[in-house]
Amino acid sequence: MTEYATPTARTPPRPLWLPDRRIPWYILLPSLIAAGAMLVPLCYLILRAFEADPQTLHDLILRWRNLDLLINTLALALGVIATTTLIALPLAWLVVKTNIRFKKALTLLGVIPLAVPGYVMAYALIGLGGNYGVLAQLTGFQLPRIDGYLGAMLALSLYTFPYLFLNLRATLAGLDGNLEESARSFGYRERDIFLKILLPHLAPSLMAGWLVIGLYVLGDFGAVALMRYEAFSYAIFTQYAGAFDRIYAAWLSLMLLAVALSFVMLDGLVIKRRLARVGTGVARQARLMQLGKWQLPAWLFLATVFAASIGLPIMILAYWLLLSPPAVDFFLEVPATFLRSAGAALPAALLAAAFALPVAYLAVRYRSTVATLVERSAYIGYALPPLTLALAMVFFTLTAAPFLYQSLGMLIVTWAMAALALAVGPIRNVLLQTRPSMEEAAHSLGHGPVSTFLWVILPRLRRGILAGIVLVFVLCMKELPITFLLAPTGYTTLAVTVFTRTTEGMLAEAAPFAAAIVVFSSLSVGLLLTKEGKR
Repeated sequence: MTEYATPTARTPPRPLWLPDRRIPWYILLPSLIAAGAMLVPLCYLILRAFEADPQTLHDLILRWRNLDLLINTLALALGVIATTTLIALPLAWLVVKTNIRFKKALTLLGVIPLAVPGYVMAYALIGLGGNYGVLAQLTGFQLPRIDGYLGAMLALSLYTFPYLFLNLRATLAGLDGNLEESARSFGYRERDIFLKILLPHLAPSLMAGWLVIGLYVLGDFGAVALMRYEAFSYAIFTQYAGAFDRIYAAWLSLMLLAVALSFVMLDGLVIKRRLARVGTGVARQARLMQLGKWQLPAWLFLATVFAASIGLPIMILAYWLLLSPPAVDFFLEVPATFLRSAGAALPAALLAAAFALPVAYLAVRYRSTVATLVERSAYIGYALPPLTLALAMVFFTLTAAPFLYQSLGMLIVTWAMAALALAVGPIRNVLLQTRPSMEEAAHSLGHGPVSTFLWVILPRLRRGILAGIVLVFVLCMKELPITFLLAPTGYTTLAVTVFTRTTEGMLAEAAPFAAAIVVFSSLSVGLLLTKEGKR
């Protein structure tokens, strides 16, 4: 008898936007909460902006002042990008491609400026010039007061150039030396090798560094406000705090957000090529360039960069602390202010890590469109200019939860939202290095999903979780614009104290708190570099 195969029911394929496996509730729920929280400030900012009548909206949007603010903001961002490139590219080239000595020390000095926040650098520049500036007091020579565009551009450039330096250094160190040797064998000169061979390979690193620096400049408030430079961030604060025109402040925030998004989109449009080896063979280290007669100019360049980015703030702080110190009472306030800052920064770091863990786990272990959207939503808070995020949270609390307005809890939550992306990155990187077979083996031995996560996965993630906590903690300890708008009345942090006293001309009284920020940030940067070297 002939047997015929009976058709079996086939399970329809799962949509691409859903994961292949069912997501545990303890992973999905906190991930969705984190993603939803990121959308709240955007929604309330838009709602607040459209509260005005059509005629008012027309007048607000088409003000000539908005165009001036846009030009000023873009000019500042482009000026900082150009200046940081002129500093970081030669510095990375000298450290990686030449025979210059003390490369490890030079690399450390190239990163240390990250310990001097933009508003502290602005404090140093302000304290240098003018009638009562340090230079006039020590030498009798009066340098014109540094402020406005030049002051803001210098302060932000001297703080942010390490972001670009680290990107360029990593790329130059990883380039295959065969590229340069092959170009030389075809008769290319060193200049042509740089322009036609190396520069295209450096383009992704340049764009990555420029994007980070550009977004930071767009969102900076401290240096811009201290230098009295009319950019979007300064105008937003003055409209909210001074003029109490919150609808106009909301529109300025949306305009600033649009500029920031244009920077992100431009980065994606420019860098599309993949530059990597496709042939066989062994990569080799390129031969180092002998500086020869350029040895002295190279060291002069390095001395100028490090004197401006590290020596200047140290000199200004040393003058106000040692030669013209404030009253002892101001020194005694530093420990309490430091603990007050840490008391809010540590819970924010722990909260950010707690939400980053499920978001990273969802993105790596349950890949789908939903997981991708949840992961990318974690970067909204970091991409939003800090003052825009803070203003949006002000609108949210005043409308939906007035009891949270200017509360410590809201400050901690907003800090965690702003820094969530910093916590997601290290955890995601460790998860990508953790083999899924470890979880499968645990399941085969009778472990359930929860026990597998707690006893197999979580111990391997401790390094990533700790790195994320440290990064968020350091950022929150130095954070200024969010604190300025959301901190409870009378709750002053190190950053707010430095800013307010510098604004009032109390440079000596601000020095102990600025020094505390520099020392703490220097120790944190050194710790991160040490951990990087041990990997």
